[in-house]
Amino acid sequence: MKIIERIAEMKAWSLARRREGRTIGFVPTMGYLHEGHLSLVRLALETADTAVMSIFVNPTQFGPTEDFARYPRDLERDAALAESVGVDVIFHPTPAEMYPAGFETTIRVPRTAGPLCGVSRPDHFAGVATVCCKLFNIVQPHLAVFGEKDYQQLLVIRRLVADLDLNLEIVPGPTFREPDGLAMSSRNKYLSPEERARAVVLHQSLNQAEEWVNNPETNRDSLLRSVRARIENTPPARVDYIELRRLPDLADAAEHPQGDHLLALAVFFGKTRLIDNRVLHFAAEGKE
Repeated sequence: MKIIERIAEMKAWSLARRREGRTIGFVPTMGYLHEGHLSLVRLALETADTAVMSIFVNPTQFGPTEDFARYPRDLERDAALAESVGVDVIFHPTPAEMYPAGFETTIRVPRTAGPLCGVSRPDHFAGVATVCCKLFNIVQPHLAVFGEKDYQQLLVIRRLVADLDLNLEIVPGPTFREPDGLAMSSRNKYLSPEERARAVVLHQSLNQAEEWVNNPETNRDSLLRSVRARIENTPPARVDYIELRRLPDLADAAEHPQGDHLLALAVFFGKTRLIDNRVLHFAAEGKE
């Protein structure tokens, strides 16, 4: 496995693989890998001949009071894990390599990025969209895999690829969970033992919501009230948002939803902000 730090070298490697007729699968990450990241590599290699993983803690997707400086970094550990699942190249550029002096371009996907995380993190998805577009141009993958844990990010990237006519497939990867149901995240390491034990309420609340979906007495407001009550009654949880949004456009849910909707949560435990979600299917009225 190679570790490449320069854009020109990464482009040359990808061009050589393409000329050989090989397909490139790409998994963009910020590092501090866990089993969820590794599952995305395995998914990429179900279709692609080669796998590239980027490890880049992208400064432009962090707000001024967020955790860029303390975000966990351990390249030696990450490289061993990546190699163990068949990654051929880690692309590990510096911020100066990605954003040289004079860089000023930003890509925004305003409608898809606006609600949910976009409210409390207004510049986050502009940073994500811009860096992903750059990475797609550098790595030149045939497919890129994004986890469904950050479902809004997945939708932003799909919109970006469609709108800009980028020649690659976006493949969703299912959320990978700890044995008790907590969604795997690099930020879980910030949690104290008590916060970690309490954070499982997110998964429990989503499970409960799924059970309620086709109860004739369940509507949007009753569902959201019940989920919020369960989470807020589990200290030290502090809710950023709990919302039900129509898929795939993330429009506000109707009072009596029909079809697929995203139940999305962002909740602080201490200083650590965790996200989770569940796609819920609401039957049409009069149908099961």
